[in-house]
Amino acid sequence: MRLILLGPPGAGKGTQAQRLVEKHGIPQLSTGDMLRAAVQAGTEVGKRAKAVMDAGELVSDAIVNAIVAERIDQPDCAKGFILDGYPRTLVQADAVEAMLAERGIALDTVIELVVDDKALVGRIVKRAEDAKAAGQPVRKDDNPAVFEERLREYYKKTAPLIGYYYAKGKLRTVDGMASIDAVTAEIGKVVAAAAK
Repeated sequence: MRLILLGPPGAGKGTQAQRLVEKHGIPQLSTGDMLRAAVQAGTEVGKRAKAVMDAGELVSDAIVNAIVAERIDQPDCAKGFILDGYPRTLVQADAVEAMLAERGIALDTVIELVVDDKALVGRIVKRAEDAKAAGQPVRKDDNPAVFEERLREYYKKTAPLIGYYYAKGKLRTVDGMASIDAVTAEIGKVVAAAAK
């Protein structure tokens, strides 16, 4: 099972990815985690990424794509994986298609969590309040102004992927405004249908 979770920040991709990991035993691949792991492991790509990050610059698509390609070759990805937060652009989506084709594998499905933007802002405010109440650190992006900027960035760069995957017949939509359990159940149906 190879799938991509799409949706704006705060849509619940991370929560749902964790549930898929538990149910199917396949890894959730987050580019941030993969970058940190490659840097820590000192791989060739990790060294290139570290040099760019140390210079305070954004890691290029070429480096991110190389890190993803390196990661999906790991034994724990043999049965599948969940891409979360990647691809973010059409260029990265083309790179995913190419790297999977090189390995003779394909995406099973792309699940878009459809959410209401105004409700998302409320969600992140609540997430920040809950973290404070629990004595946990508040994520720096759990601030309405920062969040709205991330939302604009999502619509500018990542939202075009919706049409890209729809045109390939891979896109399935799930109501991300439903309860967490209801969203999990809906995703379960999509995954079961894609596995047939």
